[in-house]
Amino acid sequence: MKVENGVTNFAVYEDATEYYGMAEVTLPEITQISEEVKGAGIAGAFDGTFVGHLEAMSLTLNFRSVTTDAIKLAEPRKHQLDLRAAQQSWDNSTGRYVQQAVKHVLVVNPKKFAPGKLAPASSAEASGEYPVTYYATYIDGKKVLEIDILNFIYYVNGVDYLEDVRKALGK
Repeated sequence: MKVENGVTNFAVYEDATEYYGMAEVTLPEITQISEEVKGAGIAGAFDGTFVGHLEAMSLTLNFRSVTTDAIKLAEPRKHQLDLRAAQQSWDNSTGRYVQQAVKHVLVVNPKKFAPGKLAPASSAEASGEYPVTYYATYIDGKKVLEIDILNFIYYVNGVDYLEDVRKALGK
């Protein structure tokens, strides 16, 4: 039996450069666009989702202080970020802790930068918010999730759920 412990540590990269001063990251929520379905032959209503069509996604980065790296992410252009994490679990059959590599790749642009606060002997609690147009997750090097809003890709566990939509649209 394997018991998940959580994230051992993580690093954030852009252009093969590691960002230091990073405190934490809030990854995008993946929320399907839905519409209430009701009418003849249905005994009520339900929320029908449109497969692969998502509400706007956003990434939040929290920094311990205002750094040149944090300011660089405020440049009004496309940024491709790699968030690499080591996730720890307990393998009860071997009696050992196991580290698993998880990588999130995101294409973002800046929306908001908050320089935070100034106080003696404390974190500035600076942050940035970034709309996401591309999001992929790899676990132990295997792609398990890919969302590409602009290219009609919604890939989960080996299935691209928008493939038929692209075909129908001639893409």
